[in-house]
Amino acid sequence: MVKGISRQVIVVNAPDQKLFEQAIFILKDEAVGQGITDEMLLKSADKLLRGSQNSKKPGLFLYGWVWACAGALVTGILWLITALA
Repeated sequence: MVKGISRQVIVVNAPDQKLFEQAIFILKDEAVGQGITDEMLLKSADKLLRGSQNSKKPGLFLYGWVWACAGALVTGILWLITALA
């Protein structure tokens, strides 16, 4: 049900159109009329879209290996303590 509320939106074409055609950004009421140009809004929306493509954490793989090695080290030390005692 639509109640006569008007919102301002920005429609940006998706950089990778395999799954999506467009992205729609709904502007906050506070953002409208603060001296922000249309070009600034489009650049911000495009930057947000392109930044979300590479959202994988680069250190996640290394992080897992660090914890696996630390666990193996602790297990080895505990084994040595019990075997020598």
